[in-house]
Amino acid sequence: MIRLTEIKLPLDHNEDAIGQAIVNKLKIQPAQLHSYNVFKRGYDARKKTAILLIYTLDIEVDNEEALLNAFAKDQHVKPAPDTSYKFVAHAPANLTERPVVIGFGPCGLFAGLVLAQMGFNPIILERGKEVRERTKDTFGFWRKRTLNTESNVQFGEGGAGTFSDGKLYSQVKDPKHYGRKVITEFVEAGAPSEILYVSKPHIGTFKLVTMIEKMRARIIELGGEIRFSTRVDDIHIDDGQVTGLTLSNGKKLSTRHVVLAVGHSARDTFKMIHDKGIYVEAKPFSVGFRIEHKQSMIDECRFGPNAGNPILGSADYKLVHHCDNGRTVYSFCMCPGGTVVAATSEEGRVVTNGMSQYSRSERNANSAIVVGITPEKDFPGHPLAGIDLQRKLEEQAYVLGGSNYDAPAQLIGDFLKGKASGDLGDVQPSFTPGIKLTDLANVLPQFAIDAIREAIPAFNKQIRGFSTNDGLLTGVETRTSSPISIKRDKSFQSINTKGLYPAGEGAGYAGGILSAGIDGIKAAEAVALSMIKNA
Repeated sequence: MIRLTEIKLPLDHNEDAIGQAIVNKLKIQPAQLHSYNVFKRGYDARKKTAILLIYTLDIEVDNEEALLNAFAKDQHVKPAPDTSYKFVAHAPANLTERPVVIGFGPCGLFAGLVLAQMGFNPIILERGKEVRERTKDTFGFWRKRTLNTESNVQFGEGGAGTFSDGKLYSQVKDPKHYGRKVITEFVEAGAPSEILYVSKPHIGTFKLVTMIEKMRARIIELGGEIRFSTRVDDIHIDDGQVTGLTLSNGKKLSTRHVVLAVGHSARDTFKMIHDKGIYVEAKPFSVGFRIEHKQSMIDECRFGPNAGNPILGSADYKLVHHCDNGRTVYSFCMCPGGTVVAATSEEGRVVTNGMSQYSRSERNANSAIVVGITPEKDFPGHPLAGIDLQRKLEEQAYVLGGSNYDAPAQLIGDFLKGKASGDLGDVQPSFTPGIKLTDLANVLPQFAIDAIREAIPAFNKQIRGFSTNDGLLTGVETRTSSPISIKRDKSFQSINTKGLYPAGEGAGYAGGILSAGIDGIKAAEAVALSMIKNA
């Protein structure tokens, strides 16, 4: 097959336009084109009145080798790569040891799935509940302020990505096409087939719930085992080698291969790991607020007269500003047509995040607007100091919101003027349980407040209306990424603890559903090869 890239067509092109574009590009007769498949579709909205769709196409034609030779100097005509997944190993029949995966978010899900597909019968431990029970607990907190610290937005089957926009795109390098494996498995579990080719695929929370259940069933069918409400309280290490685990129910598991995929909020697990002498170091992350605007305003700014086109859907944005004080402010986890959600996993703390359903049909757009912070500048010393800072900011937000899990909030105009808000404007808050209007300058360090105040007017130059008085800021966003890194070597094992495979967001190696799934696959492969070698 041949891959064509950068095939540009009008937004309203007809069904025959793609085939005609292929024929024109390659200068062939229509009869020479046997078939084509859309590998990717994006858009160019720089000219709002003439938005273009941009296609990557895999095609079958007569005389492919001759055509590739004729277009050898054209970077947009190349052999189509093989993106199918190839298993690196299969478990031998006499293997008695079972690998263990800690955590059943995207990373643990794919580590467990791939190990099961290779015949290694993994045991997967998840401290939270199965996804439907977890959803009841999470919505119960949002509606009634009743927090279950082991079953919430952060903990439970599916991980933090379950209550998100379900974004499935990443900037990680992926030469082996692991991302294609992730997306293909999601489609087989019931995700819309369009996620195979749209440039910014997403799923949404409700679809993710059903998909995760199907993937769990597949793991069990293949010989895997999943234990819910089972936290790991101790890792047994003998002469630098993992030998087993102690679980929260008092039971012990013997194993020499453990994938650690606990996500970015398993703070008690991070402390246990550090106390055991497993090498951990602090890493940068970001803090800030959620910002809400009317989605119709974002659509109009991004798409002009084409706002509302079903192919384009609800508009997103990605913004960055480098501030005079040396800080960088950027948008993060933008959720078109979504809601701001309560994402704490600890009592007496307020944390915000964003979530969308597949339809992205809610009235508001929201995004985190965050400031990068580093261990060197902002939390020096102890490897877990970033966790201490997160907790401090979350506790301040809890108090400022009224100490009842309402979130502190402020109109954008008032925030820029440095005065507390008293009344809402046109943008109605989506956060539940609720908000309390106040002065957000009291919840973040001054350098962060100064940076965000500088950045919002700068963002307004890219999206007119971004600094509107009636837009809303809600605090506080602290779980942008893990505050630690659990260092690993080329074999994917901890640099000082053999048999421990730190992976995903919690270990500092991913940022989002897709990259976490990719890292889970890599960890599974490393475990499989090690187990065969040492069998």
